[in-house]
Amino acid sequence: MEKGRKSLRMMILCAMFAAVTAILAQLEIPLPIVPISGQTLAVGITATILGSRYGALAMVCYMALGAIGLPVFAEAKGGLAILIGPTGGYIIGFILAAYFTGLILEKTMHTFAMALVANVVGMIVTLICGTIQLKIVLSLSWPEAMAAGVYPFIVVGLIKAFLASWIGIEVRKRLIHARLLNQVEEASA
Repeated sequence: MEKGRKSLRMMILCAMFAAVTAILAQLEIPLPIVPISGQTLAVGITATILGSRYGALAMVCYMALGAIGLPVFAEAKGGLAILIGPTGGYIIGFILAAYFTGLILEKTMHTFAMALVANVVGMIVTLICGTIQLKIVLSLSWPEAMAAGVYPFIVVGLIKAFLASWIGIEVRKRLIHARLLNQVEEASA
């Protein structure tokens, strides 16, 4: 019975963090090809709190909601066309970024410093995935793809990595204290 309740609790948390990602996606600064949005902040917070397995699962839920057409992506967009379009690689990259961010924290410690390292790695993973698809879909050269898909996001990405680390570690502590999250949730799943 306890395992079933724990699984249900984790599924609810995954759904909640998918919703948080959808909400933060609407906070954006439009750019010509790829907007700066709160999505990556949400990915980092999610992974820092939920870990690799559930962080990635929350991002799969988020991507699935958008894939079926719900307006959860940046600019209140949704649908498969977004996922196969120029910016879809970033969204797909959220799953890998959440996994690797959470994995780094699981293999080390849930401290602010390690969370910052993990979130910077997650940012890099997202940028790599996004830029590869951007290059392919728009037939850009590597310098053009980097100019459109990486350079505008480095400084803001580092700021978001800092915020995700700080918020994620603090919220995680509070969820553990409230017994809504086990300290070793990822390992016992």
